[in-house]
Order: sequence, then structure tokens, then C-alpha cells
Amino acid sequence: MAKICPITKSKSIVGGGYSNRTRATQFNPTGKVRKYPNLQKKKIYVPELKKNVTLTLSTRAIKTINKNGAYATLKKAGII
Repeated sequence: MAKICPITKSKSIVGGGYSNRTRATQFNPTGKVRKYPNLQKKKIYVPELKKNVTLTLSTRAIKTINKNGAYATLKKAGII
């Protein structure tokens, strides 16, 4: 299963950088690092459907569900 949030569509990115010494001398590059989103497995109760839905969501998506409601957010994302 891919590490991607179905609501916010956030996924991993490639990061990394160079120290100031590396920029100056062009030696010893620091390399690349894959950075993953903060995904949590959550069971959400949707009262309109009267059932639970288990999803792997980013923490930002969890905050969006708390603000806008489970049914509206999941419907807008095309999950239900």
C-alpha cells in the first residue's frame, strides 16, 4: 500500500541539502533523504451511513474531518 493520504493527497517527497562547507568546496554531498507524511490509521464513524470507515490519514486530514465533518470531507474526496 502506498504511503499517501486519500483526502489531502500528501505523499513522500525527496529532501536533503548541503551544508555551507559542501557548497563552498563541492566535496562530500550530504545525499538525499525521503520524507514521509505523518500518516495515522484511524477508524471514523460516519453517522449518515451508520457505519465505521477505517482509513490511513495524514494528521492534517484528521483536523479537516474534525472541522468539516466526516461525511462531507469523505464525499468531497470521493471515498464514499
